[in-house]
Amino acid sequence: MKQHSPGFVSLVSAAKKNVKEISAQTLKKMIDQKQSFYLIDVREDSEWANGAIPSSIHLSKGVIERDIEKNIADYNKPIVVYCSGGFRSALVADNLQKMGYTDIHSLSGGSTAWGEAGYALGPKVRDK
Repeated sequence: MKQHSPGFVSLVSAAKKNVKEISAQTLKKMIDQKQSFYLIDVREDSEWANGAIPSSIHLSKGVIERDIEKNIADYNKPIVVYCSGGFRSALVADNLQKMGYTDIHSLSGGSTAWGEAGYALGPKVRDK
């Protein structure tokens, strides 16, 4: 597991108090039940290139706040964001809520938890 700096951990801890997190199992059920929601991978391009959770789109943490409204105009549409460990996605979820998005969830443990739950990363599906 990565060792994060204290300042980053503090920032993430504060964000996690404001966001809803879901488990890998909950996300898998949502996908299997074909629920209507956006699944956004906020990892870096190099991480995305190595595989993604099926049905996800890629909007990295570096651009998501800038580009989200071009991709998702409905502020009430359910959105799940994930990264590799659940830290960056918590920051993104917090920011999207501040922008007015109302139904945001962060994947607890990120793609790592997804894999540990026995679910595979597939080839990347599509960019934005």
